[in-house]
Order: sequence, then structure tokens, then C-alpha cells
Amino acid sequence: MTDFTANQSLSGGAAVEPASRPNLDKGFNPLTMILFFGILAAGLLFVAYSIYVDVNATGTRVTSYLPYLLLFVALLIALGFEFVNGFHDTANAVATVIYTHSLPAEFAVMWSGFFNFLGVLFSTGAVAFGIVSLLPVELILQVSSGAGFAMVFALLIAAIIWNLGTWYLGLPASSSHTLIGSIIGVGIANALMRGRDGTSGVDWGKATEIGYALLLSPLFGFACAAILLLVLKFLVRNPALYAAPDGNKAPPLWIRGILIATCTGVSFAHGSNDGQKGMGLIMLVLIGTVPTAYALNRALPESRVAQFQINSIAAAKVIAAKGAGHSIIGDPRPAVTTYVSQRKISEGTYPSLAVLVQQVGDQVRSYGTLDKVPAESVGNTRNDMYLASEAIRFLMKDKENDLNKEDVATLNAYKGSLDAATKFIPDWVKIAVAIALGLGTMVGWKRIVVTVGEKIGKTHLTYAQGASAELVAAATIGAADVFGLPVSTTHVLSSGVAGTMAANGSGLQMATIRNLLMAWVLTLPCAIMLSASLYVLFSQLF
Repeated sequence: MTDFTANQSLSGGAAVEPASRPNLDKGFNPLTMILFFGILAAGLLFVAYSIYVDVNATGTRVTSYLPYLLLFVALLIALGFEFVNGFHDTANAVATVIYTHSLPAEFAVMWSGFFNFLGVLFSTGAVAFGIVSLLPVELILQVSSGAGFAMVFALLIAAIIWNLGTWYLGLPASSSHTLIGSIIGVGIANALMRGRDGTSGVDWGKATEIGYALLLSPLFGFACAAILLLVLKFLVRNPALYAAPDGNKAPPLWIRGILIATCTGVSFAHGSNDGQKGMGLIMLVLIGTVPTAYALNRALPESRVAQFQINSIAAAKVIAAKGAGHSIIGDPRPAVTTYVSQRKISEGTYPSLAVLVQQVGDQVRSYGTLDKVPAESVGNTRNDMYLASEAIRFLMKDKENDLNKEDVATLNAYKGSLDAATKFIPDWVKIAVAIALGLGTMVGWKRIVVTVGEKIGKTHLTYAQGASAELVAAATIGAADVFGLPVSTTHVLSSGVAGTMAANGSGLQMATIRNLLMAWVLTLPCAIMLSASLYVLFSQLF
């Protein structure tokens, strides 16, 4: 057991009571439980009503309720992932304020849930589509097929299973790590089932970029939290900041304010980053089942559509110039799809993409605005736009293309127009995910709170240690959100606590550190195998 009962003294020599363990066993009162289930029920009704309004606005006639039943099940699983993500990751925000007695446990959890909710609402959506871009392009283009639904169900259920397993063992594993592994597993299984090399089923460039963020963020958290604590000790000489709590008393007001502020920052940052991971997948589900309402951004103003036309003409000229001397006969899509899947330029890549860009521009021009695209054409128009956007993304990253700055600016502007039309998140999706994540923070948080609060260091968490770890976590996650990269709140915060313990000379409980490292190492391969197996199974069922 850790040394939580050792007496400590301040510089004045006055002895204080040993820091006591916070009360984590006080249950919610019946009114709170009624409110919890009331919000849950209201959220589900809100989702159903929002879908009804959106579908009704398109004038679509409902001939079968089977797709909507499948949609409801898929949405429940996707929102379930965010709910599990909430209670799995709550400890990262609340452990420090609970173990420093800055807030009572039950109030800290509700406080964190509320700011997780706000974080989701104010998120940018960049992380959501960064996650989606890892998926095999052929499955995204055929998301309404059985393989598309098998993909979504497999990766979400695999992520939920692993998150629940690590939560049950009290291990602060990463939801981000889990979801990325699940996506890679689906990509590998899909490629192997189609007779291709397993490595061809994943955008390894994007996966590597995200992998670096996941790999380096805990190391960054450990080092920066340790350095921040040492800097604080040098600049702020008030010994009260570096003491463990006095019995079960709350800290001085100014310290308490700092700790609550850092808890709030981590909660908000967690919502803004982790809340997006389910949004992109929910959009895939919606596009697959109700393309008439969600395949294209029908709320895009006419001014943006007019700009799209200008950007489309300019981009087509740049791409056609690269493919000068070559021409194609027939459908340009297979050549562009092959390029996006394999990232290998052939003689037909440029001319095919130029024709596709021209055709997309002609489609939009003929309809005038996106809300006038006929129901039977919505899915095809959206797929063409997505395919062109992904192809341009890879072309701009390929150093062999020798694009000048003007060409890159032109292609970027066109890609931005395409993404505005296809990569959007309705407000109700944000609200639904925010409710799921916010409510999830209020359930099952105790197991991991105990690990972070008691089992990382050998002494009780001090005020400065808690504030240092939380500040670094909030800053790291906020920066990752700006750059559209998913990072692990769990790894950043728990490694930050470990860094402050090491810097303070408090000692580390190596058994816990070993378990955390094992979870860190095993999450990716286990999630890959789980999702790959489920994808093969579901592909046979759908």
C-alpha cells in the first residue's frame, strides 16, 4: 500500500494530519438517478426527432422501416462507444481534484461531465474526419452495403469490448488507441478478404501520423509535467502548494481554484477531442442508411456553391496540365479509386482525376445548389466528391508530383470546397454525442480514479503535482485538437502524474507502471485482432 498516512509538516514546523483517502463510495441520490435517466431518454427522443425532421425535409417517401431499424441499432452502438469512453476517461480529469479534496467526488464527476458536454459542442470536427480517413476508401464509398455496416459494427464493438475490459481491471487504457487499432484491423481484414496484401488496406501515412501523436503524447506528458513541477518549485516558494491535503480538509482557496480550473480544462479538452471520434463514424452510419439527408451538406449557402464552381475549374486545369499527353476512355472512377487505395501513380491517374473533377463540377452546376440534387443522385455525387478530395490529398503529399506553390494553393482551395460539401456534422449529432459522453462520465469512474489517485506514486498526490499534470494534459489535448490529431487523454494525464512523482522524488509503484505500459503496448494489437475477427464475422452475417 502507498504511503498515504505519513505526517507532513510545512516550513513553519507545524504538524498536520495525515492525508485521508477521499470518500468514493457515496452513491447518487434517487433524484440524481431520475435526472440521469430523464436526460438519457430525452437524448434518444431528440435523436429520433432530428432524423425524422431531416428526412422529412428532403421529401423522401419511407417505403421500409428496416433501414431505420438498422440505423437506430448502429447509432445506439456508436453513442454507446462514446458513453463508455466517458466513464473510462473521467478519472483523468477528476482524480486530482478528488484526491486533493478540492471537490467532493460526486460533484467533481458531474462538473467534469458538464464540461465534457461543452467540449463536444464546441469541437471543430477535424479529428472526426481524421479518424474516418484511415478507413478503406472502397468501404467508405460503399458504406450503405453490407460490408460498410460490417465495418462500422466491427470497429465500434471491438473498441467497446476492449474499453470495458481495461476499465474492469482498473487500467487507464486509451480509447483513442483502441479505436485506431479497430480501424486498422478492419482495413487489414478487408484487404485480405479481397485477395490483396493486408498492408494495402490502411492509409499507413495517416496511421503513422496519428501513431506518432499517440506514442509521443504520454512521453511528452511525463516530461513536461515533471519540468513544470520543478519550475513551480523554483518560482513559487509557498510550501502549502507542495503539501498533501491536511486530513480531509479542502486546500486553501487559491490552490483549490487552480485545481478546479485545471480539472475544467482537461474535461473540456477531452470532450473536444475524444467526443469527435464517434462523430465521424455516426456520419458514416447516417450516410449509409439515409443518404438523401446526410450524404451532402444541404445547408451549404449558394455563395459557397458558386465558389465551388470557380475552384473546380481551376483545379481541373492544374490536374489536366499534369496529365497532358494522356487521355482516357470510359469511366474515370476505377483509376482514381485504385490510386487512392494503392497510392501509386499510373498513366491514367491524372487524366482520370481531371475528368472526375470536371464531372463533379458539371453535376453541381446542373443542380445549382446541393439541396436540389435528386435523391437518386445524392450518393453518387457525394462519392465522387469524396474520391476526388482523397485523391487530391494524396497527390499534394506525394513529393514526386513536383507541384509548385500556386498549384498546391489551387488544389487546397478545391479540396476545401469538396470537404465543405461532404465532411460536415449536423448540430444534433454533436448534441447527441455530447449527452452520451457527458452522461458516461457519471458512471463507473471509481475504478480508474483509484488507480490514478493512489497506485501511480508511493506518496499522496500534492496540490502542485495535481495541477502540473492537469495543466500539461489540457494543453496537449487542446493542441492536438487544433491540428486534428487524436491523442490519449488517459496516457497524457497518467504519465503526467507519474512525471510529477518522479520529479518530486516521491517514488513510483512499478507494478502499476508495468500494467500501464502493458495496456499501452497491448491495446493496438488486441484491438486489431478483435475488430478484424468481428469484421469477418459480420461480413458473413450482413
